[in-house]
Amino acid sequence: MKPVAKGNITGAFLKFLTLGLIAGLLMYGCAGDEKTAKGKKLYHHYCSHCHGDSGQQGEGFNWDRMPDPRPKNLASNAEMSTFSDQEIFDTVYRDMRDWEDPKVLDDENYFAVPTMPTFKYTLSEEEIWGIVAHVRTLHGMSLTFDLVGRKKELEEAYQTAKPEMEAAEAAYNAAVEKVEAAQEAYEETLTDEQLEDYEPEEITLPEEAVFLTANDKFNKSKNAFEYFSKRPKKTRIERPDLTISEADLAQQVELGKKLYTGTYGCNGCHSINDVGGLVGPTLDRAGFRLNPTWIYRWIRNPQAMKKKTRMPNLGASDADARALTYYLGTLRAPKPEGPVPDPE
Repeated sequence: MKPVAKGNITGAFLKFLTLGLIAGLLMYGCAGDEKTAKGKKLYHHYCSHCHGDSGQQGEGFNWDRMPDPRPKNLASNAEMSTFSDQEIFDTVYRDMRDWEDPKVLDDENYFAVPTMPTFKYTLSEEEIWGIVAHVRTLHGMSLTFDLVGRKKELEEAYQTAKPEMEAAEAAYNAAVEKVEAAQEAYEETLTDEQLEDYEPEEITLPEEAVFLTANDKFNKSKNAFEYFSKRPKKTRIERPDLTISEADLAQQVELGKKLYTGTYGCNGCHSINDVGGLVGPTLDRAGFRLNPTWIYRWIRNPQAMKKKTRMPNLGASDADARALTYYLGTLRAPKPEGPVPDPE
């Protein structure tokens, strides 16, 4: 057997070590890019029809049909670098608000417009951060937000709130037992005749207010921690009673019309009389085509009815969903002569 020179052994070892380091870096890079890759997939499903595949204005098939202000140029480093990761996140993860309200117009921390839907009630917080990470790549930047620290912060808040709630609950139960015992003892001192007219005094316990506050804090922290990595539950929407008087109907229709554009920006994706977006079906004949109960349920939670729909859950309240349902029920345009094209 031919002996191997010492120098050759050293060279082979260095080559092996170098290849190992390269493979390790590639694996680390893949792990680091996994979040961005998932964000890219979500972006193309939920965002590209308005923002375009590369973030350029005018690229998305829905861009030309959107009302002003139209989507920002996500590929512009000059503009997008002025926003922090948190500000971009807050645009996607927010509650829809009334843009005719002066308080909303004057709120410097509220960046989105009505036609930009929220995904707070559709995706997990981690998924939205993935979208932000992908958006950063469109203008040559990368996500710097501390996701590990954020998850740890949520977990610590949950772990702190839990014993606080349990202690408040125990104190409240003890106070209730004490009051009930005192009432029972007092009732034993009453005659049968006195008991006939006796009504226990309604007592407000300070422990109850403390418990309710602690319980609310616990539930919020629990949900925030759980839904960091998990999507909101697809709760079943009960069948609503949409019976309404004619006088109230007119008022609700006007409110629904206002909510349609001013709060929920439905016109960004849907069209009426050929005005509005192309993402969702035209709603000219919604009053003929769609059952009011179905409309209400769809508005409240579209994912519960069609898992992969592009329409996100906008967080509409029961009252808002009813008003929108009543308004859409009034849309009864004449039947078109030709076939209606499917939405993109």
